[in-house]
Amino acid sequence: MAPSIPPAGRSLPGLLVCQGLYYAATGIWPLVDRRTFQAATGPKADFWLAETVGALVSVVGGTLVVAGVRGESGPEIRLLAAGSAAALAAIEITYAAGGSIRRVYLLDALLELGFVSWHVGVTVSKRE
Repeated sequence: MAPSIPPAGRSLPGLLVCQGLYYAATGIWPLVDRRTFQAATGPKADFWLAETVGALVSVVGGTLVVAGVRGESGPEIRLLAAGSAAALAAIEITYAAGGSIRRVYLLDALLELGFVSWHVGVTVSKRE
């Protein structure tokens, strides 16, 4: 019997699947459609950097999905999930506020901060 994807709610496996699917989708975007990616995020002088970040974010996303489906939520997976979200948010806020990248990245930063707070909420609810 195939494993089922847990509901997102306050469950860590559901959160991992949700975040992982988002990362997989956004990570592959610059790899599969350069034109629409740059239309949304702005032209890139060194597009290989966008492809590299996209590939890495996709790998993180796939890892989170697999962990969520398997119900694995050890400290390494939680650090990867929450740490990735916090790191991406910090970079996006810093460079969008400074004008180096388009402000559309602030939308992603909001989602990333949402993932961080969701991780905090799940962690707190597990302790109660």
